[in-house]
Amino acid sequence: MSLNLSDLLAALGLLLVLEGIAPFLYLQGLKRAFARLLLIKDRELRFAGLGSMLVGVIILFWVR
Repeated sequence: MSLNLSDLLAALGLLLVLEGIAPFLYLQGLKRAFARLLLIKDRELRFAGLGSMLVGVIILFWVR
């Protein structure tokens, strides 16, 4: 299967919708969560980012 521009734009649109839900519905909680991120060590945040990317790649391979 090939990835075309409409698939990429649909995925980007869905990402933006999902990213916008938390600040729209629960702004104060999101602000507190971001403030807590400052207390987490860089290494732990990088590991969480790596884990998130790996799960995303696995999902993409599974779906495609």
